[in-house]
Amino acid sequence: MLQLFIANKNYSSWSLRLWLLLKQLAIPFDERLVVFGQAPGSAGDYRLFSPTGRVPCLQDEGLTVWDSLAIVEYLAELDPRVWPQDRAARAWARSACAEMHSGFQRLRDVCTMNCGLRVQVGDWSPALLADWQRIEALWLEGLTRFGGPFLAGPAFTAVDAFFAPVAFRVQSYAPALSEPARAYAQRLLELPAMQAWYRAALAETWRDEAHEAEARAAGLCLQDLRAPAQG
Repeated sequence: MLQLFIANKNYSSWSLRLWLLLKQLAIPFDERLVVFGQAPGSAGDYRLFSPTGRVPCLQDEGLTVWDSLAIVEYLAELDPRVWPQDRAARAWARSACAEMHSGFQRLRDVCTMNCGLRVQVGDWSPALLADWQRIEALWLEGLTRFGGPFLAGPAFTAVDAFFAPVAFRVQSYAPALSEPARAYAQRLLELPAMQAWYRAALAETWRDEAHEAEARAAGLCLQDLRAPAQG
C-alpha cells in the first residue's frame, strides 16, 4: 500500500496537497505524520524516509517518490482521475499546478498556512496583492473556461488539490477577492476531506516556532482556534 509521509496538519501546505488528492479520489494509503522540529538523527528525522529531508514523500513497494509534482505524476500513472480527461483542461491544470508549485513567493512568506489562526494582515504590499490577484485570475479562468464547479471542470483533480492550502489562507487572512473566487475557496473548505484535515489541525498541540514566527510577522492575531500547546 502507498505510504504518504506528511508533517503537522496545521502548517504543512505541501503535505495537504497530496493527502487531499488521495482522499478525494479514494486511493488507499497509509498516513505517516512526522512532526516538524525533530532532532537530526532521531526517529523523526525526515532524512530517514525522504532524500531531500522534506515532505511530502511517497513510498510504494520499495520505491520512493519525492517532490509534489513528481508524486502527482506517479499517482496519475496509477489512476487517470488525477488529471482532467479533456486534453485542453489537462494542459491548463498542469500549467496552473506548475505555477503554484514555483510561484507566489510573497503570498507564501506573509500568508503562511496556519489553519487555526485568524490574522489581520499588517501590510498588504503591492507584491502580496499581486500574488492574490493572480490567484484570483487563475481561479476565475479555470471556472469560466471549464464550467466548474472545480477548476478544470466537474471533477476534483490535482489542480484543486494544489490550491487547497490557499483556501485555508483565505479563511485565515481574509484577502479581498471577488464573490466567485471566495465561493470556490469555500467549496474547497467544505469538502469532507478538508474538514477532516482542519479538525485534525486544530487538535494538534505541537508548535513549531519558525512557523509561529511567520504568522506573528504577518500581522495581528485576532483568534487562535487551536487546542492549547503541549508543555
